[in-house]
Amino acid sequence: MKKVAVLQSNYIPWKGYFDMIHDVDLFIFYDDRQYTKNDWRNRNKIKTPQGAQWLTIPVGDHDNLLIDQIKLQSPDWAAKHWRSLVQYYSKAPYFKTYESALKKIYETKWEYLSELNQHLIMFIAKELLGIQTAFDRSENYALTGDKFDRLVQLLKKCGAEYYLSGPSAKDYMDEAAMAAVGIQLVYKDYSGYPEYPQFFPPFAHNVSILDLLFQKGPEAPFYIWGWRQAKL
Repeated sequence: MKKVAVLQSNYIPWKGYFDMIHDVDLFIFYDDRQYTKNDWRNRNKIKTPQGAQWLTIPVGDHDNLLIDQIKLQSPDWAAKHWRSLVQYYSKAPYFKTYESALKKIYETKWEYLSELNQHLIMFIAKELLGIQTAFDRSENYALTGDKFDRLVQLLKKCGAEYYLSGPSAKDYMDEAAMAAVGIQLVYKDYSGYPEYPQFFPPFAHNVSILDLLFQKGPEAPFYIWGWRQAKL
C-alpha cells in the first residue's frame, strides 16, 4: 500500500512534521498553493530565556502569490537567525555536531522561500534523521481545480492508496470521496511525544526540530517516532 502525505513547506518545522514524513513512502511539497500570512511558512520557534521566540524570515509583499513564488527580501535575515541559534544553543550537547552543515545552509544565498524550506526539510530528514521517504513537488503533476478536488487529483496521479493528513484538515476532508477512488484517509496523531532535556523550562513541544537535534543528536528519532516502537 503506497502511503502519501502532502504538506506545504515550513521553515525549520517542528518534530511532528518529520514524524509525518517518516510515516509515508512519498512526501509531496504542496507549494503551488496560496501563501498564508502569519503561518509556519516563513517562521518557527526556538527556546530562549524569555520563552519560545519566533525566528521570522521577512518576505515582503505576498498578496495573491503562491508559496513557491515568495521571494526572500532582506539578505540580513539569515545571519540574524544563525546568530540566534548560536546564542541560545551553542552550549547544547550536539550543537557542534551539526554546526558546520547548518551554517553552510544559512550562508547560502536563497532567492525563494520555498526553495530554502524544501532544502532544509530534505536535508534534516535524510541526513540528520535518516528518513528513507521519497520527496516530490505538487508542481510536477499539472493539477487543476481547487481545494479538496485538487488534492484528490494529486493523490490519484501519484498512485496513493493511503493518505496521511494533518488533523487540522478535517474541516474540508471527505472520507467517503477518498474511499470512492480507492484511497484510505488517516489523520496523524501528534499526541504522546516524550519530553527530553530542554533549555529554559517549562518544556515546549511546538518548537523547531533544531531544538531536539541540538539536545539529543542521533537519539532524536526516538523522540519523534521511536518511542512508539519501544512501547510495542
